Amino acid sequence: MKSVPYYTISCFALLALAGCGANDIASPGEGTLVGGTATATATATATATSGTVTAAASCPTRLTDAGTISNSNGSYRVCQLPSTIDSDLALAKMTGVIYSLSGRVNVGTDKGGSSTGNNVTLTIDPGVVVFGSNGLDYLVVNRGNRINAVGTASSPIIFTSRANVLGTATDTSSGQWGGVVLLGRAPISDCLTGESAGGFASCERILEGTSDVRFGGATAADNSGTMQYVQIRYSGFELAAGSELQGLTLGGTGSGTTLSHIQVHNSSDDGIEVFGGRTNMKNLVITGAEDDSFDTDVGYKGFVQYLIAVQRSTGDRLLEIDSANSNVNYTPRQNVRLANFTLVGNGNTVPAVTLHGGADYSFFNGVITGKTNCLDVDGAATVQAADTTLDEAGAPVFHSVHMSCATSFVNDTDVTATEIQTLFNAGTNNTAGGTSTLASVFVNGANETAVAAYSLLTSISSYFTSTAYIGAVRNSSDTWYRGWTCDSSFASFGSGSACTSLPA
Repeated sequence: MKSVPYYTISCFALLALAGCGANDIASPGEGTLVGGTATATATATATATSGTVTAAASCPTRLTDAGTISNSNGSYRVCQLPSTIDSDLALAKMTGVIYSLSGRVNVGTDKGGSSTGNNVTLTIDPGVVVFGSNGLDYLVVNRGNRINAVGTASSPIIFTSRANVLGTATDTSSGQWGGVVLLGRAPISDCLTGESAGGFASCERILEGTSDVRFGGATAADNSGTMQYVQIRYSGFELAAGSELQGLTLGGTGSGTTLSHIQVHNSSDDGIEVFGGRTNMKNLVITGAEDDSFDTDVGYKGFVQYLIAVQRSTGDRLLEIDSANSNVNYTPRQNVRLANFTLVGNGNTVPAVTLHGGADYSFFNGVITGKTNCLDVDGAATVQAADTTLDEAGAPVFHSVHMSCATSFVNDTDVTATEIQTLFNAGTNNTAGGTSTLASVFVNGANETAVAAYSLLTSISSYFTSTAYIGAVRNSSDTWYRGWTCDSSFASFGSGSACTSLPA
């Protein structure tokens, strides 16, 4: 399609489409959905249409008409995003329209680690559905560009798979498309050029599985946009051996980036992985991840509050916490403060939480439950004393954390179970070897409610909200997660919407 100036795709625009020329509107049925070498036809010929939605006549300007797709709600015009969005673009909620990715879709081009300002913004309205057809279909917001994906509690934005649109995704499906990637110019460690001290403008890394997608810089407050009230379903893909896409991947995103009320469901890799940067996050829900639920690495520093993570039985860790891949004393060193979290482990082979690689981490007002071990701490650098010359905040900190696992602490030769227990007991109001009384999988019960909360959160950061309870969800009246999430066998959030189906 031809490139045109900024154009908002609105319902008004749909009414005006009949007057657009042939160069502005793609022909119905034009093209197929292509992701790398895999190809999927956009029209769901095997799905009967029993709903009331009727496919729009054609697509808005700048998008390719890729035919129609049908499910139990009705039929939809598939409007495919360009491979590179080179000027501001807005995707509106329109009757009979669904949006698709074909291959890697770039929001803008990489502006490097030392540029200022932002070039291209992709805006996505509440209720919009965007899907990918296979693992090579994914969205990348490059450095110096932004996403503005702001849904509402009653009308979340949904990124999902073609199978989910067709209604063939199951409760255990995963890895059906790539995922969402946000990249920025905030400090990271492990520079490509090998310096031990990162965080400068030319300190950058390449997105796993790619050869040309870079992130990192020296702008701690960099802004890669806003994502609020968003679901990311059935994502995750191995682009190359050992290099995977997560549901949501953050690379060097700064504190100017706003992320809250995000659910990642059934990622074949991590739910969310953070590679460096300074982005703070609130109100996260991660369900059914096959690898780690929340993975942080490469010198990430940030504050995170209100996290629900429910792992599938074949999943890996709920939290995997590292600092640098190359050397445990490379800087910036990871330093995360996590508050009001509920971690529900269903796996039988790995600890719920693993800290290693010299990472710094503080846990406040948390609940951890699992079938095996709760906490594993590895490496002398992970428990070393505070040292400003090493950007070292000291050993892990625990306050008001209630743990209920078969074994509380992993006994390793480098950091023994006794040493981990000493660290854990050094904090206030901690319980190891407790009994979980969680209701509805993640809601505090009597034992969790009985734990005195850590009351000094706002003295740590103004980003935190002061709470009088531990865990992510205080009681049955605390429903911040309801309405914008989807329900599955891993956890039902009372939203009345199954992850295997889509709203009309």
